[in-house]
Amino acid sequence: MENLTYSSSLVVRATPEAVYDLVSDVTRTGEWSAQCRECSWDGDGSARVGAWFTGRNEVPGRTWETRSEVVVADRGQEFAWVVGGKYVRWSFAMEPVDDGTRLTESWEFLPDGIDLFHKLYGADAEQQIADRTRAADDGIPRTLGAGRRIAETG
Repeated sequence: MENLTYSSSLVVRATPEAVYDLVSDVTRTGEWSAQCRECSWDGDGSARVGAWFTGRNEVPGRTWETRSEVVVADRGQEFAWVVGGKYVRWSFAMEPVDDGTRLTESWEFLPDGIDLFHKLYGADAEQQIADRTRAADDGIPRTLGAGRRIAETG
């Protein structure tokens, strides 16, 4: 099986706080994400640990929704969430550099997510996991590039 974690970084000409404010506003995710078309906070949620949000994702031939829990909300440093509260962890980490902020997006398929895929897909689980891993690996650089364009142009 392929590696079940991936991360990529680039430099954004903006402060870590400005970058954090952008990526932690999940209602704007559809502007830069490779597959998430829209997100909304559940209830009175906001970018704080323990808050939940719902996202609608699309790829050719498939549309689905996920609920995610915010697990890190540290302005200017990191914003992270876990899909389903235990299946897949996504994060944006910010590090100040001379030219602005090094923004790193990370993805990790967690053990409970792998177990869920084996229950849902049986013999096809490894292929489904590989497909999701490839989608994350391909999508993260595109997501980062789009986020940088938005952050730098306002």
